[in-house]
Amino acid sequence: MLNKLWELQINNNAISDKDIDDLSQQYQISKVEVEGVVSFYHFFHRKPTGKFTIYLNNSIVSEMKGFQRVKEAFERETKTSFGTVDRTGNFGLFLTPCIGLSDQEPAALINFYPFTNLNSIKVKEIIHALLNGSDPSQICDAPTSNIYTPLDNKTVFFKEFPEGKALKNAEKMGPSGVIDSLKRSELAGRGGANFPTHIKWNLAKSQEVKPKYVICNADEGEPGTFKDRVLISTNSKALIEGMLICGYTIGATEGIIYLRGEYRWLEPALNKAIDNFRRNGLLGKDCGNIRGFDFDIRIQIGAGSYVCGEETALLESLEGKRGEPRTKWFFPVERGFMQHPTVINNVETFCAVAHILEMGDEEYCKLGIPGSPGTKLISVSGDCKLPGIYEIEWGMTVAELLELCGAQDSFYIQVSGPSGECISMKEKYRRISMLDLLGNKDIRCGGSFMIFNSQRDLGKILLNFSSFFKSESCGICTPCRAGNFIVQRKLEKLMNGLANKNDLEDLKNWGTIIKNTSRCGLGKTSTNSLIFAMDKFKEYFNNKLDKDFNGLNFKFDMEAALEDYEKFNEP
Repeated sequence: MLNKLWELQINNNAISDKDIDDLSQQYQISKVEVEGVVSFYHFFHRKPTGKFTIYLNNSIVSEMKGFQRVKEAFERETKTSFGTVDRTGNFGLFLTPCIGLSDQEPAALINFYPFTNLNSIKVKEIIHALLNGSDPSQICDAPTSNIYTPLDNKTVFFKEFPEGKALKNAEKMGPSGVIDSLKRSELAGRGGANFPTHIKWNLAKSQEVKPKYVICNADEGEPGTFKDRVLISTNSKALIEGMLICGYTIGATEGIIYLRGEYRWLEPALNKAIDNFRRNGLLGKDCGNIRGFDFDIRIQIGAGSYVCGEETALLESLEGKRGEPRTKWFFPVERGFMQHPTVINNVETFCAVAHILEMGDEEYCKLGIPGSPGTKLISVSGDCKLPGIYEIEWGMTVAELLELCGAQDSFYIQVSGPSGECISMKEKYRRISMLDLLGNKDIRCGGSFMIFNSQRDLGKILLNFSSFFKSESCGICTPCRAGNFIVQRKLEKLMNGLANKNDLEDLKNWGTIIKNTSRCGLGKTSTNSLIFAMDKFKEYFNNKLDKDFNGLNFKFDMEAALEDYEKFNEP
């Protein structure tokens, strides 16, 4: 149903009552269920969104790079405000979380085409061009990220990839040999739980139920992360071949790339790469001349929901439902897509598989350090001279990476996005490896570094993260839904100088409650950055307290509190 909803949204700028009725009849479900799906996703609207629908990224890096000025420029040039459509029906302005362009902020999507490095002048030129008949596809940017690879040509991900060779090597090894090779490489999932790839694939291989599925999670929604976008743009052959190898190993017949809605503009090139594989006999019937191995790949576009990065929520979305995480009675390798055995890995993992099978696990293990062989992709953004994608050998220190990217006066680094870990400069000699910085079982191995210098306000950063999780919570469980709302209010109180020691204690307690009692990974990791920051930057929080607090709030401003009320009650 997602594809049909996208068709309606793109063609009509809205999903009408008649559309709801028609979909209800077509899919034999209630209108309430259809409404539920539509309301769940950011990019589906019941009211017209304008001829030109503009989504401006409001993530923390965007805020740092001039978000407010760009926001005001869009409002000024379109003569409307965010959250509304102008009187002519030409422009709809909306805010959205990270769109995978953190190294080129401020950035926006206009009719889902990317516009990067925005400023007031560029916004004026864009709006003028649109009003004069230009199509967003004609004037959009073609984002390219700076890519930095290890010295001495030790790159794994950004060297020439001969399509078909890795699959041929897999055929020589046989399915069990592929799993043994992945075991020797110590490859673990690069997008979330760091689960050993060979174990996941072997579990799926052992299932007798058919058909089986291979799903690539390209829903790269963690703010500050854009490595998968770069891999899809530059190394799609390795992605496709990695999925092929998985299909061959577990006995699957279909692969699906779940591509986030923010990356719709990548779909044509990715489809072209898939078509090339078909023409070359590597997809379809008897793939790679392997008799009896029939496998094909299709793309499914997501519709704007961070929680769909969680694997069971992604499965629900693929099946055309609300992307709500499942209760894990079964793992996806047992009952996944359509209740059949399913392997779900992210873009970087599948690319790594293809390169390991192409170069050999022995060569791969010569890179990195014991316990963390190979290389890792890091999305670097924020306060540095050279943002972009850094392919590093596992074991590099934080200090070395900061030097490479030209970061100066660094104060705070957010590792693996808002759901990850924050570190101070006291920890700059920690190693980026599964044995140190990314070895915490509660921290996602997402691979992003957002760098903040000493001029940035830690409270504003945490408030941005909190607002993100509050808006992205699917709402199905109370700890995440209500808890993140409370955390945001407490942080606002802190930033306004009204907090006391009891409020700090409340923040800690709520952070722990949300972490321990939420239903899925979104809630369980939503307060990671807050909990780490309160432990590592105690002086900051203590300095924010109202030192004169005596139980009475003399700083309360009645006029400010009633300001919004008065707006709606003016004569």
